[in-house]
Amino acid sequence: MRFLTVVAVSLACASPLAAQDQSASSAEARPPEIPAKAFAARSQLSGAKLSPDGNQLASRLNVNGMDYVMLYNAANGAPVGTFAMGEGNRLNWVRWAGNQRLLVSASAYDEYNRYWTRLFVVELDTGELYSIGRKEPIRDGDNVIWVAEDGSSVLVSLQANPRHYPSVYRFDLTRDGKRDQVQGSRQGIWNWYADKDGNVRIGTGWYRKKLRVYYRGPGEEDIEMVDKIHLDDLEKENETYRYFDILRVEPDSDIGYVFEENEAGKVGLRRYDLARSEVVDTVYEHPQYDVDGAVFSRDGKPVAVTYTDDSSQVVWLDEKLGAIQKGLEAALEEDTVRIVSRSEDDTRMIIQAGGAADPGALYVYTPAEGTLEALGEMSAGVPFEHLAQPKAITYTARDGTPIRAYLTLPRGRPAEGLPLIINPHGGPYGIRDTLSYNSEVQMLANRGYAVLQPNYRGSGGYGDAFFDLGYGEIGRAMQDDLDDAMDWAVSQGIADPERVCLVGASYGGYAAVWGAIRNPERYRCAASWAGVMDWDIMLRHDRQFFSRRTTSRWRNRYEGKEERDFRLADVSPFEQVERLKRPLLLAHGTDDGIVNVEQYHLMVRAAKEQGVSVDELLIEDEGHGFSEVASGEAWFEALEKFLDTHNPAE
Repeated sequence: MRFLTVVAVSLACASPLAAQDQSASSAEARPPEIPAKAFAARSQLSGAKLSPDGNQLASRLNVNGMDYVMLYNAANGAPVGTFAMGEGNRLNWVRWAGNQRLLVSASAYDEYNRYWTRLFVVELDTGELYSIGRKEPIRDGDNVIWVAEDGSSVLVSLQANPRHYPSVYRFDLTRDGKRDQVQGSRQGIWNWYADKDGNVRIGTGWYRKKLRVYYRGPGEEDIEMVDKIHLDDLEKENETYRYFDILRVEPDSDIGYVFEENEAGKVGLRRYDLARSEVVDTVYEHPQYDVDGAVFSRDGKPVAVTYTDDSSQVVWLDEKLGAIQKGLEAALEEDTVRIVSRSEDDTRMIIQAGGAADPGALYVYTPAEGTLEALGEMSAGVPFEHLAQPKAITYTARDGTPIRAYLTLPRGRPAEGLPLIINPHGGPYGIRDTLSYNSEVQMLANRGYAVLQPNYRGSGGYGDAFFDLGYGEIGRAMQDDLDDAMDWAVSQGIADPERVCLVGASYGGYAAVWGAIRNPERYRCAASWAGVMDWDIMLRHDRQFFSRRTTSRWRNRYEGKEERDFRLADVSPFEQVERLKRPLLLAHGTDDGIVNVEQYHLMVRAAKEQGVSVDELLIEDEGHGFSEVASGEAWFEALEKFLDTHNPAE
């Protein structure tokens, strides 16, 4: 258990708090078995936000499947209030509107398995909770684009009905959410942006293959279309597109900020003249990695950017905050230290510290006093001192491509001849794993398995060339990368080649099952949560929600536009089930809106007809991920039992 106390932090010369040494050693004792329930549990301090005056802290809480808004005294961490969201409502985020009012986003699925969100207001003075926006559930009912500094009103972008583009409404929160329209809809415009004074200044959206940009100058009455960027002007190779995203605009100015990809394919934060539709200069661009996030002050100025190498990194553009960050890093000596919330005047901050082998803790930092006061553990039931430390490795694929991956070795065991789990991430395109805390990986390592997470070709974060290597390579070269990860682990003496299984979710679930079918000589078993089992069925399902052009582009990306002698059926587990020889664990949620549960049923029946051992886990009312703690616990327990049967760690 972490020693939680009040510590002094000197920004000039901070002495580090005692940190655990988690270097793998065969001489150390094996850690105790941590219950699957502890790994599946959710943080009771998730999404913590300070009130503008810094006196109160709001966070999300889940107890027995019910979501709550939790309110704490920020000075001492004492709980002062709880607000239930009601059965079936999932709490997405909490945001302050002034010091005595909270905005809360909640979501749910309707009877037709459609996802919707709704915006609620919590009045702390009275304890009242009420919804604003449309009475009927809609997909984006929580799109808040501006909050008044005193919390008296908000701007929300809403569709009048599902067939209309969104308009912007001002809700007066001093009058029980009465609304007035301040910006009408425009054809093709899905995104609206306001400046710090609550003036709607920008609208963007795609219409007939063109990115439309509407703009209202400071003090102007009308909003006008200032740019139409044709899709062809943004197109790169393999039907991918140059990245361009408007973030916000400065008040009383035509200058805004955008993420924009330059000619070399590098995404940076840039100042942008909205009236002239041109980049003014670059605020920050990393020489190797894309900028993937930005933090702005209330007046619209950027104060920090983030990028990801092996883990997420922050670069403070504000010197004062940068100095605070360095002092905190020195004092806490954790892999990751983040300022996650600040009071309006920066007199109090919430700090999250943790790492790949530590789910972390939250602290209250008071700069004037230089003190850190611990609020609590992010996952109190997981004793971080018994977790395994992942490390980054690079191996070479069979065609010479370098592949980055993350290796986690079980503690208390020699790093030789271990049972190995290849754990491919979902997506697949543009997504990646990072060197960060992963409860499933830690659960597997705690049970005695080595775990390897390859960022196979097509993964994000490694540039256009690496992304493009995945074009048309689902089930082929992308799968080769997983096989080559196994070969690397075996060549290093880490893994026993007779004890290797694949485990994944979504695309990772597909890759797990397909690997066992394609190469039964390599893998003893495969486990899939919500995996794709038939790519043609997947694309037909997607046509219900996306345009023909979009699904056609996806087919080309999956299959390869120029391939004439290859079909997706050739790499679909359901279509190739007669080749199946290895045992499977297939798990799915009945309400999965991404990969329809039909895929699960088809594969279970087909595998059984082949006489192959199939463990089944079907969770009622669950979606593509784990909306309920019990669902994650059920998956972990089923996975542990399955692996213990077909690839025991001992």
